[in-house]
Amino acid sequence: MLDRTLAPPVQPLARVTLPEAEVLALPSGARLHVLANDAQPVVRLQLVFRAGKTAETKPGLASLTARMLLEGTATRTARQIADEVAFYGASLECDAGFDRSTLTLYCLTRHLSALLPLVNDVLANPAFPEAELQQLKTRTIQNVRVERQKTSFLASERFNELLFGSQTPYGQPFDGDAYQALTGAEAQQFHATAYALSNAEIFLCGDVAAEQALVAQAFSEVPEGGLSLRVPVSGAPAGSVAGVEIPSARVVVPGSLQASVRMGRSWPAPTHPDTHRLKLLVNVFGGYFGSRLMRNIREDKGLTYGIYASVAPRELGTNIIIGTDVKGESADFAVSEIAMEMRRLQEEPIPADELETVKNYLLGKFANELSTVFEQCDKYKALVFMNLPGDYYTEFVRQTEAADAETLQKLAQHYLTPEDMQVVVAGPVEIPAE
Repeated sequence: MLDRTLAPPVQPLARVTLPEAEVLALPSGARLHVLANDAQPVVRLQLVFRAGKTAETKPGLASLTARMLLEGTATRTARQIADEVAFYGASLECDAGFDRSTLTLYCLTRHLSALLPLVNDVLANPAFPEAELQQLKTRTIQNVRVERQKTSFLASERFNELLFGSQTPYGQPFDGDAYQALTGAEAQQFHATAYALSNAEIFLCGDVAAEQALVAQAFSEVPEGGLSLRVPVSGAPAGSVAGVEIPSARVVVPGSLQASVRMGRSWPAPTHPDTHRLKLLVNVFGGYFGSRLMRNIREDKGLTYGIYASVAPRELGTNIIIGTDVKGESADFAVSEIAMEMRRLQEEPIPADELETVKNYLLGKFANELSTVFEQCDKYKALVFMNLPGDYYTEFVRQTEAADAETLQKLAQHYLTPEDMQVVVAGPVEIPAE
């Protein structure tokens, strides 16, 4: 009979390597990255451009341009685009992030050839129709207005603004008036520059062996006038610096019963020698359900349903963020308990059994994240965009297994000092007068 009081044995994780990607340089200047896997007859095609917030010439232009790509072309209306995608049981989306914008197609392999002309049309010939443009701006402004009634949104927005600076791509808050003033002509100009194929990294993964040449041909055409120049990007956002006094902020939300806490600081980039051991440290601190923060703030104190600590790597700046939502009157106590857990990691070595548990969790989660070719491609994309070495994930496994409590304690002493953290609380109470 199975004894459910005993945990199953843990098997060590074998060395993990990503499938080798075939990289083709296309005549258009784009690079095509191919990860073939015929386990299922599905395909994901992603065209990624340096067309995120770091490349926009006016606030909000990157997001507006990306969302307008599916609102009509010179030959198709938005309804016709949606109907054609639905007819083939496919999915087509365009999203703008901080650093990049991505046009993504999911479909069955047998439908890829029929959908490629649509993808090309959406990419090359967006019409930016005025009616759809105005509707999109109105919806976006209304959605942000609704979000700004939530303490969690306000805390995150203010946190990024203070950490990176209100005039940087990572810290600039949404400005409804500036967004409303954007024009179709400005979006068209941004599209012409930022969405040139010469700026594209194209990722094709899934059951694609027979379709690779077709995709390469579809995106090989050199535009009139030759290849476009690479899109310039804004300077690196400013971040917190250890040892420097960092201001905290309180966003007052009258009548709110809840308060949202955001804490964090700038953090070493993924290329830093400490990055893998720091990932392990952050997971001990607040990266999984059994973490220090969850056991203290949720299980012991009952202040929240959930609390987390995670690292947000971006191409021009990385930061750690700790976040939770609590009752309004508990916000300051929660902040003090978070700081106490940081000091514990600085002052006390992590017990061997706890460290082993977190190592097993982290490595098991990593292995699970490689279960499909799409997830494998996502890991590969991180190597490409963050300029990481080919053995990055092998080193992650090796260094995680080899990490010891003494090393992690030293890292905590250097990186997890409460006084170096930016603290933002959005809730019903003003900061007490000193």
